[in-house]
Amino acid sequence: MYGDEFDEIEASHRQELRRGTVGLACLLRLRTPDYGYALLESLGTDGIDVDANTLYPLLRRLEKQGLVTSEWSTGEARPRKFYRTSPEGDRLARVLTDDWHRLDAALRGLVDGGES
Repeated sequence: MYGDEFDEIEASHRQELRRGTVGLACLLRLRTPDYGYALLESLGTDGIDVDANTLYPLLRRLEKQGLVTSEWSTGEARPRKFYRTSPEGDRLARVLTDDWHRLDAALRGLVDGGES
């Protein structure tokens, strides 16, 4: 496997790895209310690069599932939709974070040669 073929496979696996983490990152970040574009920026600053075409559908899905709530703010020149993690979303974030820590420990053991 060489060059372009490996690059495509790598990109696919990286996307798969990130897919679930972006939802968790949103639930964690939105414990403090924020609007979409600012969330996009803060996630990028945190090292979690996500495209707007991925983030906004994710926010709508999380809202539909009751994991985030939203509210329009019209106090500024431009109305903005602010999102916040709901109590159910906070509970899910804690469960997923616990799972993340278990998986991280297991993977670290594998990386270190199976010694955990």
